[in-house]
Amino acid sequence: MGHIQEKEAKKEAFRKYLESNGVVDALTKVLVALFEQNDKPSSALEFIQQRLGGPSIAEYEQLQSEMADLQVKYDELLATHKETCKELVGLRSSHNVTATSIKDTTDDEEENDKV
Repeated sequence: MGHIQEKEAKKEAFRKYLESNGVVDALTKVLVALFEQNDKPSSALEFIQQRLGGPSIAEYEQLQSEMADLQVKYDELLATHKETCKELVGLRSSHNVTATSIKDTTDDEEENDKV
């Protein structure tokens, strides 16, 4: 018996949560607007989504396509960035080797000048 009461208490707490955050009112208004439509929309779900401020199915699909295109572009730019970083590391390494070689040569010349 305690399990049933606990379950009912959770339901009641959730209902109060929805009411206090305006969810029940918003859903009620949308459902009333749908009910009052003389010409019922072909997609009740899309009607509800639009009334609640969400994108239409076509807008959602367009956004998904745009996101996929942007992901491809991001991946390409990231690959280019990684390659450029590798080239930079290579250039720095070769520059350091060249600088070290020049320094060693200069040091050897200074030693020979002293002799």
